Amino acid sequence: MNRKVRVGVNGYGVIGKRVADAVVLQDDMELIGVTYHHLDYRIRVAAEKGYPIFSSSAERPLACETGINVSGSLDDLIKGVDIMVECSAKGVGAANKRLYEKAGIKAVFQGGEEHELAGVSFTAQVNYLEALNRQFVRVVSCNTTGLCRVMNAFHKRNWVKRVRAVLMRRASDPWESHKAGLINTVVPETRVPSHQGPDAKTVMAGLNITTMAGTASHNLSHIHYAMVETTRPISLNEVRQALWEEPRIAFVNSNNGLVALNSVIELMRDLGRPRNDLWEVAVWEDALAVDGHEIYLVYQVHNEAVTIPETIDAIRAMTGIETDAKKSIEKTNRAMGIVKSFLPRTMPEEAEHQALGRAIEATRKGFGVWNENDQPLAIPKTAHNDP
Repeated sequence: MNRKVRVGVNGYGVIGKRVADAVVLQDDMELIGVTYHHLDYRIRVAAEKGYPIFSSSAERPLACETGINVSGSLDDLIKGVDIMVECSAKGVGAANKRLYEKAGIKAVFQGGEEHELAGVSFTAQVNYLEALNRQFVRVVSCNTTGLCRVMNAFHKRNWVKRVRAVLMRRASDPWESHKAGLINTVVPETRVPSHQGPDAKTVMAGLNITTMAGTASHNLSHIHYAMVETTRPISLNEVRQALWEEPRIAFVNSNNGLVALNSVIELMRDLGRPRNDLWEVAVWEDALAVDGHEIYLVYQVHNEAVTIPETIDAIRAMTGIETDAKKSIEKTNRAMGIVKSFLPRTMPEEAEHQALGRAIEATRKGFGVWNENDQPLAIPKTAHNDP
């Protein structure tokens, strides 16, 4: 394809508005339009941004009388795009699949739909090649995306014997907290395993994982507690380096004031992130631990934001404009501002991990020397790692 990929977004809610903004940032994609399901401030923001607006169905009244210029219906939008990103409520995407089949266009579905709808469930760094030139792909849910990113760091190294993870979900999205939400309680999910573990297996073949889940009375993202039984003893530094080398994972530390979900979101605000979005999975580095054949870790998954870069990469894979996963991930990261280190000027994490990587490689070759704190002596002391 020698031109930009023409993208439509069906639904302009929590995910749809973020996908639309991300598409606009890409130099190989063009946003043809977004659809509205409700005539409220959200679609007015899209109009203010200059996004072409379409009605989600022919039956919905056009919004011209409200001051919004409506370009047509969903059927009209379908005629002008190469690929549609379905961001409607659960089940609507499945119902719309027949429209995309009839028109011969491609479609990305969200994690609320079943795996069987598309046949490919997607996380860019795990199975990008499976999505190449496919007509339909499903980007897995926020929780499953977080699981796949983190566990891929271990699974691809053949370290994983079994994963056990507990997922504490947020009660509601911030924008609709006035409608429903838990107060002063936690509700356990009574099905074991929870659906996220089996869902991760649709992306990562051979992953042995069991998940449990619950919902708590907060709305600032999810938190996961994971215990990974390993195939051999893994050092703490090997764990740190594996996570550092994995795309879209960034470390946070409680000794830096990042002690909870809200403080990490506050960091995103202070960094000027749009909508306070945390596109990376934030792993508490000072909570990492190992014990023989076990790895323990805790990390934050921002339900509103974490799947957005995956959607952009899915568009590239499906349309074939980039066949290399690494190149697509790096391109998306640059365009959106996704990083490995949130505070690189004052915390030299990159230099530290370069030294750590060299020391681990030297150890594999039999030349490394480690101290009693599991620190390779080759690592220079810095404010970040000096005990």
